[in-house]
Amino acid sequence: MTIVSRRAFVAHTAGAAVLSAMPALSREDDEMDYLMFVGMYTSNEAKGVHVFGVDKDLTSFKLLSVGEAKNPSYVAVHPNKRFLYAVNEVGEYMGEKGGGLSSFSLDPNTGELEPLNHQFTQGGAPCYVSVDGFGRWALVANYSGGNVTSFAIGENGVLSEPTSVIQHEGSSVNQQRQKEPHAHCIYISPNNQFAYVCDLGIDKVMIYKIDQKTGALTPNDPPFAKLHPGAGPRHITFTPNGKTAFVINELDSTITAFRYNQLTGELTKHSTVSTLPPDFDGSNSCADIHITNNGRYVYGSNRGHNSIVVFSFDEASSKFTLLQHQFTRGKTPRNFVIDPTGRFLLAANQDSNSVVVFSIDKITGKLNPTGATLDVHKPVCLKFIHKGA
Repeated sequence: MTIVSRRAFVAHTAGAAVLSAMPALSREDDEMDYLMFVGMYTSNEAKGVHVFGVDKDLTSFKLLSVGEAKNPSYVAVHPNKRFLYAVNEVGEYMGEKGGGLSSFSLDPNTGELEPLNHQFTQGGAPCYVSVDGFGRWALVANYSGGNVTSFAIGENGVLSEPTSVIQHEGSSVNQQRQKEPHAHCIYISPNNQFAYVCDLGIDKVMIYKIDQKTGALTPNDPPFAKLHPGAGPRHITFTPNGKTAFVINELDSTITAFRYNQLTGELTKHSTVSTLPPDFDGSNSCADIHITNNGRYVYGSNRGHNSIVVFSFDEASSKFTLLQHQFTRGKTPRNFVIDPTGRFLLAANQDSNSVVVFSIDKITGKLNPTGATLDVHKPVCLKFIHKGA
């Protein structure tokens, strides 16, 4: 399988034909327990963020609404469940160079999305948005721009003009993918004090303080954590107890664990493990990473091997133990999500237009396909909330 760059893929998909997402099964709205939001690449037929009602056993999906937006490849829901934010992953947005960030009002009972406003992100191909725990700030990573942008969120959900824009500098050893910075995600720390930016192009996780009055970002001390050359850090997440951070590295298919200092924001690297079987010799790039609520199991997506890798992790010894490679029943698993109950994992297979549901064994952490599959075009990002106010 050939792995293409994000920039090349976005250019290719911008004009591609898209089929509407139509699940095979549905139930009445009042029997739906969750709302699931699907960010995707769009065209004339698929116009934006898809909102599905989902039952608690993840056997039934009902399309409730579509929030129109150009290439809403990543979304974030406000903590009050009344607003949603979606990046517009393009190189030019509404006549301006760079991408955009769209805001929507959200009815948590019906799933209806209504547009509020948009802002320019001051960088091309924005690919990740985070909202802080108090719902005051929206932070965006611009992939081709190699920079990050922050916005204030009004009480009505409307986005302000940017409160800060920070340009990254540098390069790394992979001449095809690392000639310049590529900010790939921006993740807010569990204590809401720091923002962590995985920059694939410079093999660093940049660390920023969040100004609690304005939302502006300023470099932390220390300002970054280094990955090994050619790693290509992509996404980061933290254990529920806030002691360990995990970074999945796109380019060399590895996961790196860091000790996390909640007071200083410092990340200290302590172990790295491959996401691939030792006998795999094809092309692969990693995408997303998540942890179970008990912090015991770590999951990462492999695009090329088309699998979710499953590890147990012992925090005391910093040891990974490989448990499983589960085929995702599709091509190019991008983002995936663990449902609110922790019983299921849903994988978004971007190039086979499907979201596939797996059960999580609560004793072993291993994945088993449930047989439930949702047909949806070019799914990239999955988010869940409980239905209702």
